[in-house]
Amino acid sequence: MRTRTVLIVLFEGIQPLDVTGPYEVFAGVRADRGAEGGYEVRTATIDGAPVRSTSGLRLAPDAALADCAVPDLLVVPGGEGALEPDPRIVSWLRVNGPRAGRLLSVCTGAFLVAAAGLLDGRRATTHWAYCDRFTERFPDVLLDPEPIFVRDGRVATSAGVTAGIDLALAVVEEDHGRQVALTIARHLVVFLRRPGNQRQFSVPLAAQTAGRPTLRDIQHWIVEHLRADLSVDALADRAGLSPRHFARAFRDEVGMTPGRYVDLVRLEAARRLLEDTGQGVEEVSRACGYGTPEAMRRAFVRALGAGPAEYRRRFRPMTTVQPIAV
Repeated sequence: MRTRTVLIVLFEGIQPLDVTGPYEVFAGVRADRGAEGGYEVRTATIDGAPVRSTSGLRLAPDAALADCAVPDLLVVPGGEGALEPDPRIVSWLRVNGPRAGRLLSVCTGAFLVAAAGLLDGRRATTHWAYCDRFTERFPDVLLDPEPIFVRDGRVATSAGVTAGIDLALAVVEEDHGRQVALTIARHLVVFLRRPGNQRQFSVPLAAQTAGRPTLRDIQHWIVEHLRADLSVDALADRAGLSPRHFARAFRDEVGMTPGRYVDLVRLEAARRLLEDTGQGVEEVSRACGYGTPEAMRRAFVRALGAGPAEYRRRFRPMTTVQPIAV
């Protein structure tokens, strides 16, 4: 297998972890970790000069962008400098982005890629805090604010900071297989288990917190009592409201219906148990309030496109960790 070339674009105001996270993943693919071939990783700025990151860290590139060959994999990190990008970088991306084998953006790097017109008509994501700004600026992009990363053909975009590591690991798994990606993940002390469609936040964080204390208490109670009767009638009774009043108030203050909130909390709890414990599917289905494995299977297939057993097989980390030669 031939060595693939990776080029990471650097610019003033870059987020350092958007660079170093993917860099370490790709640089870690080596023969002594089970890989055939690997990646040659280089960095470049528009003029070959060093740049200053958002934290003040100075990054010295390997070359100027004009002197770099078209890579197999082009990585565009994010940072404050991506929000008001250097027009020269946008122009370079507009010409060279379509020529690269694959194009990845990390965090607000999606702003740079979109400014070059390379996300028009594509599904994409970015850091949750910048989604509204992104949508206003790039209405032709099909932005999904929830996933950790999104792939649309040869172009992939990821959410904030550490999601760039998840995306890079997914690329390594695609190129070199799951075992190599797992080895890299263990070396970096991260879990190879976050699928691209996992939400950027847990459900309680992603949902709005209700303004009135009674509804906030109901939100917390749901998370802690998944095996209870969580119907609208039962929750309304606990809140001391009529079912109609409760459902309307919950939707207005939380941003979703009570049923949707319950579904998401149960799904997240079941995913966590499948990833982190050895409990069987039937036991997990009871613990999370599904009642039967079939009910949980339907919920998983509807939301994730895979049943619980397949989800566990793909995203649970290995239980036996072997020492890794450094």
